[in-house]
Amino acid sequence: MQKIKLGISSCLLGEKVRYDGTHQRDRYITDTLGKYFEWVPVCPEVEYGLPVPREAMRLKATPEGQRLVTRKTGIDHTEGMREWVREKLDELEKEFLSGFIFKAKSPSSGLYGVKLYGASGPPSKKGVGIFGGAFVERFPLVPAEDDGRLHDPKLRENFIERVFVYRRWQELMRKPGSADLVEFHTRHKLLILAHSPLHYSRLGKMAAKAGKSGREGLYSEYGKALMEGLRLIATTRKNTNVLYHLMGYFKEKLSETEKEEMLEVIGDYRKGLIPLIVPVVLVNHYVRLFKEQYLEKQYYLNPHPIELMLRNHV
Repeated sequence: MQKIKLGISSCLLGEKVRYDGTHQRDRYITDTLGKYFEWVPVCPEVEYGLPVPREAMRLKATPEGQRLVTRKTGIDHTEGMREWVREKLDELEKEFLSGFIFKAKSPSSGLYGVKLYGASGPPSKKGVGIFGGAFVERFPLVPAEDDGRLHDPKLRENFIERVFVYRRWQELMRKPGSADLVEFHTRHKLLILAHSPLHYSRLGKMAAKAGKSGREGLYSEYGKALMEGLRLIATTRKNTNVLYHLMGYFKEKLSETEKEEMLEVIGDYRKGLIPLIVPVVLVNHYVRLFKEQYLEKQYYLNPHPIELMLRNHV
């Protein structure tokens, strides 16, 4: 499988670029995800021109908005960093990234909970790193996440699943046609349903317009709604609904004992006793056994490499 290209904060790969000359290597990222992803490392502060080591920086709240300043000397690097960010984003646009992992809580890169200091009192956690915030504004469809949030199994699964879907969407956009969009939607239907029944309905109506309305507007609208829906977590309740839906394809082919077994397995998953991978493996068994061609193409049953074990958590 060709590796998928993702942007990443350089320190997470082990590069000693942090303000104190250290790194923040994440072995899950380098050793596990690295088997499937090609990294495009970025360190905003170093690439902007600051040395290693350097004075630490922080975000400061002002009436004009947040500013990026050094902690002790108060030197304001906001405008210089913003100019660098604009040039960097132009460069990254040519990379066709399928995702980005940012260093959590970094004043230049963090997406969530970055400390924002006011004139007095304790800092709030409402800041957004200058580079990270600009990236998601420029590329709103590209899956982006903080490394710290990837320690949450559900958020990790959601992010990586979105990366694989977005990569397929990028490939579709290079050869768009009405039949291609219908095929893309058909193969992703149950995956979308597991994230958002509302988006499942909306996207189905959009796909039905393929060939009947302007391609550019339709594809733009579909892509935006697709990635918006997939950001919603695929909960146990929604997954259970999809599993019952899948079972319906075999109701005339399973013996009573097999039906009872499948109902029991789905029920155990719904109760939180077993991980999602267990009923999915059982469904895949029947898909192969009965040669259900429609389900063989459903990405819900194989959304990402099984070696990542993203559906093994309870």
